[in-house]
Amino acid sequence: MFIAAAIGLGASASAQAQSFPVLSEHAYGETTIPAKPQRIVTWGWAAQDAVIALGEVPVGIPHFSYGGDENGALPWTKDAVAALGAEFPTILPDAVDPPIEAIAALEPDVIIAVYSGLSEEQYEVLSGIAPVVTFPEAPWSTPWQETITLTGQALGKPDEAAALVADLEQFIVDETATYPEVAGKSFAAIAEYNGEVAVYADLDSRVKFLVDAGLVSAPSVAGLAQGQEFYFSLSFERLDQLSSDILISYFDTAEADAAFFGNPVVALAPQVQAGAVAHIVGPELISSISPPSAVSLKWGYPQYIKSIADAVRAAAP
Repeated sequence: MFIAAAIGLGASASAQAQSFPVLSEHAYGETTIPAKPQRIVTWGWAAQDAVIALGEVPVGIPHFSYGGDENGALPWTKDAVAALGAEFPTILPDAVDPPIEAIAALEPDVIIAVYSGLSEEQYEVLSGIAPVVTFPEAPWSTPWQETITLTGQALGKPDEAAALVADLEQFIVDETATYPEVAGKSFAAIAEYNGEVAVYADLDSRVKFLVDAGLVSAPSVAGLAQGQEFYFSLSFERLDQLSSDILISYFDTAEADAAFFGNPVVALAPQVQAGAVAHIVGPELISSISPPSAVSLKWGYPQYIKSIADAVRAAAP
């Protein structure tokens, strides 16, 4: 229902479509899209869902091994395409770098990579195939709202994109208001990496998303980051220095989650002792909110904010 509503909003908005050509300014210069795209390829994260939520279906999308099925398709993307009554797009080969030949074979008239790690060299190569719309500032840093609006501009649907963003922002407000106890609570977002605690810093997309939702990134995160913008590592013995109302942890399996919090040193952290931990488990749920997309947000956020509220209640004196 949520997916159909989001798609309907993007596809049926009454505002007039933007005229072409469209000029997109981004980190690597400017891209002109001469006419309304008919064959759209997306690269990176979330652009495919923005296209679909705006009523179009790409001809090619990335392979998502994390959170996707055996074919690399994400569950909410599959549902959204089905809601449009369309055939599922071609899934590009599973690769870190854009598969140039596979993209060229799809004969796109635009390539949308607004939330990606596209290098300038890759941008130049892909621009020889079709106009490329990439991130406005830095790789992997485009806010989810801007991913939608930049995609909407490229498709000639800026007003529909703005309406979709407003709908999703209101959804976050409404869902979060169900748990008033979370407002203003401080959090630290963590995982495990190479035998240490990985702490997501203030510029990480999942941290920025929660701050936008009304929580507060714990001052201890910035204090311990030592200039690291997206994440940094702490030894298990230093976890107790990560002062916050709650911890939010991200693990692929319940077994990995249990092993981490079963570590006797980790168990000494005040938040762990109080049970003030939001355990976010599973690639699908993690993918849906890290960061969210135009379609995944309504799929994953209700469960996400409930887990956070449970942790906040556990932290209450």
